[in-house]
Amino acid sequence: MLNQRIKGLYGITPDKDLNIALIENAIKKHKVNILQYRRKIQDEKRKLDEATQLLEVCLQHNTLFIVNDDVNLCKKIGADGVHLGQNDDDVSSARHLLGNKFIIGVSCHNDLELALEAEKNGANYIALGAVFKSKTKPNAAYCSLSTIQNIKSNINIPIVGIGGITFENQQSVLDAGCNSIAMIESLFGH
Repeated sequence: MLNQRIKGLYGITPDKDLNIALIENAIKKHKVNILQYRRKIQDEKRKLDEATQLLEVCLQHNTLFIVNDDVNLCKKIGADGVHLGQNDDDVSSARHLLGNKFIIGVSCHNDLELALEAEKNGANYIALGAVFKSKTKPNAAYCSLSTIQNIKSNINIPIVGIGGITFENQQSVLDAGCNSIAMIESLFGH
C-alpha cells in the first residue's frame, strides 16, 4: 500500500537551479526515502527537464519521487505522486486525474479539520508545520508537537512534519507522531 512508503527522511529540493550531484549525494548519504521536486518557476520545459532528471536519480536509489503543486507534470513524467498546498488543486480533482496508483499529499499546516478533510477525500498523507522556525518559509503558521499528537490521534494516514527540522531535532518530531520528516535546508543548504 502506498501509505506505508511514507516514512523516514523526506527531502525537498531547494527552489533554485538544480544541482543533481548535491541531491544525489544527499539521497545516498542520508538514505532519503522520498524526494519532492519543489520549483516555483513558470518555465514548463525547464521544469519537465529537471523533474525528469530527478526521477531518474530517484529510480536508481529506490526513492519515491513527488512533484509539488503540478498534477499534470506528475502524470506526464510518471512520478510517484504529487503534493498539494491549500491553494492548489483539491485532492478529489487530483485523484480523478491521476487514479489510485499515485500518492497524493496535502499541506494541512496545523489544522485538524483540514487533516480530516484531506483523509476523507483520499489523500495518502498530510504535511504539518512549521514545526520549528523555517528559513524557507519564515512566515509559515506554527504547528506544535502537541498539535501533531492531537491530529495523529484523529487520523489514520501518515503525517510528514515540515519546517525547520534538522538532524538534531528530528527525533522530537518523530516522537510526536510524524511518520516522516521533511528537510530542505539541513539536506541541501550547505
